[in-house]
Amino acid sequence: MEGQIWFLPRSLQLSSFQAYKLRVTHLYQLKQHSILVSVGEDEEGINPLVKVWNLEKRDGGNPLCTRIFPAIPGNKPTVVSCLTVHENLNFMAIGFADGSVVLTKGDITRDRHSKTQILHEGSYPVTGLAFRQSGKTTHLFVVTTENIQSYMLSVKDYPHLELDTHGCGLRCSSLSDPSQDLQFIVAGNECVYLYQPDERGPCFAFEGQKLIVHWYRGYLIIVSKDRKTSPKSEFAGNEAQNSDKQVLNIYDLCNKFIAYSSIFNDIVDVLAEWGSLYVLTRDGKIHVLQEKDTQTKLEACKSMLFRKNLFEMAINLAKSHHLDSDGLSEIFRQYGDHLYNKGNHDGAIQQYIRTIGKLEPSYVIRKFLDAQRIHNLTAYLQTLHLQSLANADHTTLLLNCYTKLKDSSKLEEFIKTSESEVRFDVETAIKVLRQAGYYSHAVYLAEKHAHHEWYLKIQLEDIKNYQEALRYIGKLPFDQAESNMKRYGKILMHHVPNETTELLKILCTDYQPSGDNEVPGMLEGKKANSEEFIPVFANNSRELKAFLEHMTEVQADSPQGVYDTLLELRLQNWAHEQDEQIKEKLHNEALTLLKSGRFKTVFDKALVLCQMHNFKDGVLYLYEQGKLFQQIMHYHMQNEQYKKVIEVCELYGDQEACLWEQALGYFARKEEDCKEYIAAVLKHIENKNLMPPLLVVQTLAHNSTATLSVIKDYLVNKLQKQSRQIEQDEQRIQKYREETTRIRKEIEELKASPKIFQKTKCSICTSALELPSVHFLCGHSFHQHCFESYSESDSECPTCMPENRKVMDMIRAQEQKRDLHDQFQHQLKCSSDGFSVVADYFGRGVFNKLTLITDLPSGKVATTIEAGLQRELLIHTKRST
Repeated sequence: MEGQIWFLPRSLQLSSFQAYKLRVTHLYQLKQHSILVSVGEDEEGINPLVKVWNLEKRDGGNPLCTRIFPAIPGNKPTVVSCLTVHENLNFMAIGFADGSVVLTKGDITRDRHSKTQILHEGSYPVTGLAFRQSGKTTHLFVVTTENIQSYMLSVKDYPHLELDTHGCGLRCSSLSDPSQDLQFIVAGNECVYLYQPDERGPCFAFEGQKLIVHWYRGYLIIVSKDRKTSPKSEFAGNEAQNSDKQVLNIYDLCNKFIAYSSIFNDIVDVLAEWGSLYVLTRDGKIHVLQEKDTQTKLEACKSMLFRKNLFEMAINLAKSHHLDSDGLSEIFRQYGDHLYNKGNHDGAIQQYIRTIGKLEPSYVIRKFLDAQRIHNLTAYLQTLHLQSLANADHTTLLLNCYTKLKDSSKLEEFIKTSESEVRFDVETAIKVLRQAGYYSHAVYLAEKHAHHEWYLKIQLEDIKNYQEALRYIGKLPFDQAESNMKRYGKILMHHVPNETTELLKILCTDYQPSGDNEVPGMLEGKKANSEEFIPVFANNSRELKAFLEHMTEVQADSPQGVYDTLLELRLQNWAHEQDEQIKEKLHNEALTLLKSGRFKTVFDKALVLCQMHNFKDGVLYLYEQGKLFQQIMHYHMQNEQYKKVIEVCELYGDQEACLWEQALGYFARKEEDCKEYIAAVLKHIENKNLMPPLLVVQTLAHNSTATLSVIKDYLVNKLQKQSRQIEQDEQRIQKYREETTRIRKEIEELKASPKIFQKTKCSICTSALELPSVHFLCGHSFHQHCFESYSESDSECPTCMPENRKVMDMIRAQEQKRDLHDQFQHQLKCSSDGFSVVADYFGRGVFNKLTLITDLPSGKVATTIEAGLQRELLIHTKRST
């Protein structure tokens, strides 16, 4: 009132400066700039001045006044009623008691760059002004005692719109923050109204005569008169509340509750600074109101609201203060518990649903397991799955709920989600649906999510749709088709044998999934092992035969087990067939298979199979292939086929001579008249000289029917041959004796008489012999140069040397055999006929004392001729023998 402007810093040290000579009526401090705008008077009369102060700059210790201009609408002096400034410093509006509004556009801190004009004229005093900036659009709210209007300042000519036909008093309007969408607040005596630039918004019925209205951090602050009984003041002392008091209420419009309420005496204004509210009273006191921290405030509010069961308000409060999800979840839980205890199960489950992700699902599930509340449990479990927080047990429970409710539509909706939206354990769902008898749903899930085993298990064990199961296997990739055919092949073979056999044929040759879009040839080489599927054909021999024959035809390198099984199958069919023509055909098929050459490595197995089924031709063929000639003959002997025995001896007797001996022994043991066969055997034994006559006689002595006449011819022929052999041996002995006498005589002549060399030609080149020449006692003569060219030794005749070496090698071999003492002793001890062993070694010359005269060393020339004669004698002796 004395023209001063006071500053109160946080230290509460007051300071001031003289702004006007008379009085200050209005102040406006910008929030984003150190600019203060004031209205006051420097002289008496109605002559208000507007001054703009730069608080950061000084002029003689006081803030710098950057602009002064009179606040008069036109030429009519009137009192300023209100003032507001835009934060961008481009607009300033001044309201007057005569209903005028002056707008200053441009830089408000300078006269040069701004323009002032009358924006509004009316009959009622202007009580409030407020700028609203939304994007690039600027609005000015103008409120009088009787109406409310908005002007659009971002458009030329400033179009305006009347929002309401009632107004408010001075200081009873304000602009909210973005939490309330920057709405213009107008406080009447009965209600508080909120306005958008183009319409009226909500209203709140706050009673009492409004004195002051402010907006602070989402709170609406109202100072009003209240004649009703009011709460006890925290600041007014303890005296009786008889006179009119001023009530300060702080409202949370978002959550719709009173955050604070108290009674004060004569409030001048409520100021907001440093995060607190300051209440200035007429008695010169400042009261500070400090907002509690969020957690403490929430706890206190929740505690109070919970006691009053105002859970919705508690939830809104928590959200507005950005309480974390854990805190919100706890409120939802308590709200759900409250509703559950009241019996409102539908409402309770909605609150429990909001706790998903924070509250353990079992807490909720246990409450709704009763059959009467199963639809609530279903809703909770559905949401749990939608948020992908369900486990296998939850899936099981939800599906059981669907089945208990018989809600097929919901069940189908749940399982027929797209693959990207699957929020449950598919395998668990399949199990539950199968157990509940919903086979079609289970099969759908199994096929869609490629659970092949479950699909086939349900089709085969529950639905019994074998054709569909087989079709499904035919669509699978090779590895899975192979494994499933091994697992379910027997069942399929029992019910659909033909189709199953065809699929196995394809699987083991050139398998490609049916309906597959793969490029042809991509799966080439993917063939199953046909031998592994043989057990599938148990009790289906007809299909097994068709399968095996197909495999041997199209795949010659089929596993050995395929051929073994096919042989056994053909032999079984042959053995049990009664029709002679069919039996003959089967006989030929089995024999053809044996002759295919596929049983060389499993000879014994094939032989056992033929013997088990008494397949005579097969047994004989295998004996022949295995060179088991004695077994062939024994086979015929067992069947007493005498001619066959003789035929076997004739065919294979050259390879195994003992066959004839065994045949003779076989016929000798027969009491029947076998003279014809014995004669044939004896004839061959005689021709091949296979047995000594004495052994033949001993063999036939066991046969009571074989008389001497049977072997008469054999013995006569044998004796005649031996007689001729004796004569030949005697002639050879006589020849050797004569030769020996001749050689000895020749040796004597060489010793006693000179040797005359009369050869006229060289024994090598056959040219006339010329000196120098070389002569040997053997009678060969050579040119010296021929001898030197062809001779390997100076002392040996080149012509006789090869023959001489053979003799020498034989002599050396005999010398080596002499050192067989240990071997001789061992054989002598082990042999039953020691005389034959001695005779054998004697014949080898082991006991002979042989002196071999080789080349003499130099210096023994006197005996050279004698040594040469002895060598010649030895050589001649060998030649004669």
